[in-house]
Amino acid sequence: MSVASLVKVNPNPNIPPLAPGDTVKVSSKVVEGDRERIQVFQGVVIKVRQGGVGANFTVRRVAYGVGIERTFPLYSPLVEKVEVVRHGRVRRAKLYYLRGLSAKASRIKEKRVDRKKKPEQGQKALKTE
Repeated sequence: MSVASLVKVNPNPNIPPLAPGDTVKVSSKVVEGDRERIQVFQGVVIKVRQGGVGANFTVRRVAYGVGIERTFPLYSPLVEKVEVVRHGRVRRAKLYYLRGLSAKASRIKEKRVDRKKKPEQGQKALKTE
């Protein structure tokens, strides 16, 4: 018998669907003594691990020439929100090879996502004339 079968855990509604290669901003709650604040961590998703309650994702960024990786649980209430800045086009599920690349070589191409936008006022005026 596992803990997952005893306790019903709901996924965090503030986390959108993520994929490796996406650049995300993760806002997480940090408790320092009796104070609580929000800390933002922006980087590239290098791993998404599914599997029920233990599901998590790892974000990597380079700060001052040092690579930093941080793992966030998908079901944790300490993750305030996740914002996808851009979608990356990759051909691997785990991007561990980014650890060995330098800054410019580790760039990931952007995947174009069709977003349905309302036409702007200027475009409407051109079509009606």
